[in-house]
Amino acid sequence: MKKFLAILMCVFMLASFAACGSTTTPAADTSAADQPADTAAQPAAETTTETAGGTIYVLGPTPDHGWTAQAGVYAEQKVAEINAEGTYKAVYMAASTGEEQVDQVQTILANNDAVGVVFFALEDSAKAGQEALIAANVPFISFDRIIEGPDQYAILNASGNNWQCGAGIAYWLQMNGMVPGSTLVTLIGDNGTVCSRRQEGFEQFLRGELDYYDKDKNETYHTTQVWTQEEIDTLTAEYKTVCNWSADGAYQYLEQKLSDIVATAKPSGSLYIYSMDDEMTFGLMNLLEANAIDEQTKADFAALNVYTSAIGGMAELYAVIDGTSAQAATAQTYFDGLMSVYFSPKMFENVINYMLDYLSGNWDYKVGDGKYEDVWIVDAGNVANYQGFTGH
Repeated sequence: MKKFLAILMCVFMLASFAACGSTTTPAADTSAADQPADTAAQPAAETTTETAGGTIYVLGPTPDHGWTAQAGVYAEQKVAEINAEGTYKAVYMAASTGEEQVDQVQTILANNDAVGVVFFALEDSAKAGQEALIAANVPFISFDRIIEGPDQYAILNASGNNWQCGAGIAYWLQMNGMVPGSTLVTLIGDNGTVCSRRQEGFEQFLRGELDYYDKDKNETYHTTQVWTQEEIDTLTAEYKTVCNWSADGAYQYLEQKLSDIVATAKPSGSLYIYSMDDEMTFGLMNLLEANAIDEQTKADFAALNVYTSAIGGMAELYAVIDGTSAQAATAQTYFDGLMSVYFSPKMFENVINYMLDYLSGNWDYKVGDGKYEDVWIVDAGNVANYQGFTGH
């Protein structure tokens, strides 16, 4: 009998262990990968380090020179602050190409510890990286270069107000005499959304559809003459080029075209330069200082009323505007007006703060929303009020 009871107890114990071992464990949720991107890409604001890992990844440029380099410096400083504070781990991942950023996203996903990604896409080829984050349901903020498609699923799209950059330049050139039939040179950074939005804002201002708001003066300006699209198309059709954000790119184009540009502008007596970046404006000044163009073209250029724009805020260009740079003499000889729209690389730091707001639940934005910081004209009248960033 005792032997029978002992056997029976063993059977009960084995059954009990088997029941514990067979407790149902939910399978890993792979539904996000199978769902449409709009469902998979809407992470809840209450995401925590316990549920999604503890690392904020910041993807941006390799600090070398210019606007992007300074943006990277600000980002690295903010990452160090986050690590010192200790709530999250933060990692800055520098790259030189969009393809490299796609590889970085694969590393992030393999680490499986991302609580959020701040993504400064260097090129549109980084799109595949953003799509991978969407498929993995990792929240990300898109900064500066807003890539169409993934922008619908970013928790926020943040940049300077590129439409206002274009509107501000259109206002300034118009204020200095640009009318239908004028000669305009357009120096474009690249074919991404930054420059396409700047061009949209430029044209919208001239058509009377968008006003320029100048934060420095707290004034709003409307076009003094409503242009037709045909007039705008004629203005922008002939002299334009993509410079890849490079002074050398602008230099090479203008070296070939400047004599034709000057000849076209001579009957009106005026020439207008729509440069979408400080670096490209330096390309024009470098050419005027070199021996690459003939003296007659230089003399004819100097005789024109030339109004030259830029966008950025390089300390070197501010020194030209305020007269303290060695190149200020070049600007004074050849330009009748010079300005740069203030577009600070410090915005990258602000955008990382938006991610911290999101993670803390301090969030009123909807997926796909945009956040665009004010920009304004810096010229001889207010340049003393602003500190530029080191460019060259």
